Amino acid sequence: MHLLTVIVGIVLLPKVYTLKCNECPLGASGSCKNVQKACASQNTQCSSMRVTSYKGSVKDKDVSVKSCALAQDCGEGSLKFGNIRTVITNKCCRTDLCNSQPAPVPTKTSPNGKKCYTCSGQKCNTTLNCEGAEDYCFSGTVTVVGANVTTKGCASKVFCSNTTSAQLTRAVQTKITCCQGNYCNSACSTSAGLLLLLTPIYLVLFS
Repeated sequence: MHLLTVIVGIVLLPKVYTLKCNECPLGASGSCKNVQKACASQNTQCSSMRVTSYKGSVKDKDVSVKSCALAQDCGEGSLKFGNIRTVITNKCCRTDLCNSQPAPVPTKTSPNGKKCYTCSGQKCNTTLNCEGAEDYCFSGTVTVVGANVTTKGCASKVFCSNTTSAQLTRAVQTKITCCQGNYCNSACSTSAGLLLLLTPIYLVLFS
């Protein structure tokens, strides 16, 4: 009797609904062409992500990616080192194919009072003024076009979280250390390291 009840219950269970989203992986040219895809999990949302890099005050690259994403992947964050600042804007929505439009351009930011060390050549004792939601300092090694570059700078929480976006975990391995407090990313910093896997976007942004 119990076995029959279980079988009937399984048959009558409603089908788990997952969203269908536009998927647009980054092409070699930075182009983005929509392809429809069913998300693998019911806990995901549709995502339009824009990655914008600046050299100084001048916009250098602006690329788009679309896919399914977890809730913690959504929002805006930035990473800044030297005169390079990369801003990720990830707009999410909860209906089928709702991510047809590109993510909005990054909001304009200003220095937030946080100060971190950054590198100039082999020396990493230059002051860097953080902007917007960059509440952390970081230090580590960034792999750019096959070369390891030691750097320090400012970062938003999304880059320092254990739930870092899956969209940022596909290719380039980068080990960084995040900490809070002005100039906490000095050479004697003892904060625990965090492994981030950054997307092929970096190959486009910094090549």
